Amino acid sequence: MHPFGSKNLRPFSRSDSCPTISNPSHPAARIPLLRRDLLPSVRPARRTPMAPPNLAAWLCALVLAAAAAAPAAEALGMNWGTQATHALQPKIVVQMLKDNGIKKVKLFDADHGTLNALAGTDIEVMVAIPNVLLDLMTDYDNARDWVRHNVSRYHFEGGVKIKYVAVGNEPFLASYNGTFDKVTFPALQNIQNALNDAGLSDVKATVPLNADVYNSPASNPVPSAGRFRTDITALMTQMVSFLANNSAPFTVNIYPYLSLYLSDDFPVDFAFFEGQAAPVLDGGISYTNVFDANFDTLVSALKAVGHGDLPIFIGEVGWPTDGDRRATAALAQRFYNGLLTRLAANRGTPLRPNQYMEVYLFGLLDEDVKSVAPGAFERHWGILRFDGQPKFPIDLTGQGQNTMLVPAKGVDYLPRTWCVYNNNAKDTSKLAENVNFACTFADCTALGYGSTCAGMDAIGNASYAFNAYFQVQNQRDEACDFQALAVPTQTDPSTATCNFTIQIAADSSTSAAHRRTQSSSTFSATALLVLPLLQLFFMLH
Repeated sequence: MHPFGSKNLRPFSRSDSCPTISNPSHPAARIPLLRRDLLPSVRPARRTPMAPPNLAAWLCALVLAAAAAAPAAEALGMNWGTQATHALQPKIVVQMLKDNGIKKVKLFDADHGTLNALAGTDIEVMVAIPNVLLDLMTDYDNARDWVRHNVSRYHFEGGVKIKYVAVGNEPFLASYNGTFDKVTFPALQNIQNALNDAGLSDVKATVPLNADVYNSPASNPVPSAGRFRTDITALMTQMVSFLANNSAPFTVNIYPYLSLYLSDDFPVDFAFFEGQAAPVLDGGISYTNVFDANFDTLVSALKAVGHGDLPIFIGEVGWPTDGDRRATAALAQRFYNGLLTRLAANRGTPLRPNQYMEVYLFGLLDEDVKSVAPGAFERHWGILRFDGQPKFPIDLTGQGQNTMLVPAKGVDYLPRTWCVYNNNAKDTSKLAENVNFACTFADCTALGYGSTCAGMDAIGNASYAFNAYFQVQNQRDEACDFQALAVPTQTDPSTATCNFTIQIAADSSTSAAHRRTQSSSTFSATALLVLPLLQLFFMLH
């Protein structure tokens, strides 16, 4: 997914004067055992933790990320990620975007199949250059070629309305230890210059950043004291000036949810917008939500380097619906209700009142092969399920008239066959091993602590794992055996709260060409939860 909210959990990074997760007495360290188990080898990820023992401490630690000044419906965009075993076909997703009046999308690459589906739709698009390509883009010829192949080729009447190029994704995360610090700004310069040279100066290059690029000092932990991180102050000053000179926006990702995920001491209401939280006072300004505080910390940091009026885009903001006790559809709906109402009213923030802002929700669809190193919730950020079905009523226009979104049309599913535990199995000694195998190659995150399927017994957990693998494997006969521990059934094993998935058929997805799996040598995070339950069950039976 956090300085007050960014995206992709990683080791807590903040100024040296702030507490870190490595300190066991700090609230952020008191994460339930399951989520500790989910982080056996945490890679640097896209989110910056936000978890303070009190309001002053977390203003120090969390790099206050963006608060949304309020865009009306036409300013609202969607992040369209595709890290799924059975990603919906682009043409189906594009039709769904149109049906729901979504006029802007932010991509994480420049996939030609996706862009071809967007052609002729008038949907505004932000394409992206992944971090792994940034080094190549430091050579102008490579940047020019990238622009020609991924932007210019779509620039024609009836083509794709590409408005922005995202150069990298959160490349300055403190946990990256400077990996991309020397290549990001040259890449940004070359891409924008290549766009200008190609006659596409109206297409702007930007760098989506995690909120940990700025913070407030421990001695004065308020938004007005916001400054860019000391190790990248010079770099950020150069980059901000370049963005301003090219009339390009500053893009930041924000995730208030992660405050709650990382600390039981975080004031819950401060993650939402009803104004019920105890305020953070900054001179004559009273902040009652983390969103505004984050955003204004960035405004102060920009002002400190001479560009306090630079446009700010919210590249990612959202709330997951599963994989953790506070990742629920009800809380997601509460969060979006507050956010979207503010955006529609153009309320702005205390330092930028009554202003329009471009905001991209994260995300459109659930993605079942995203890394769960940050947390099991990573696969559940979508406002729609993996198959394009709505999760809860929402009004994207911010008028409070919540209804179910228009679902994806023309989606074909595999037959209504599930794979479940074989109650007649004679040898159960390998059950734990088989569950681990299933959850290594399929998504079992709904079984985690506080998740939608957490209430089942060990046999229910095993059935869920077996079915998840069976569906990922397109219901192949040999995928429902597990050493005679599983059998296929036409009886839906779903419960009132736990849905046993039937996967999308190949003709509705891109699974055949794009299926990804995790390393078989890596224990599934969810298997670490399921295995003890299975062991207990067979000790008692």
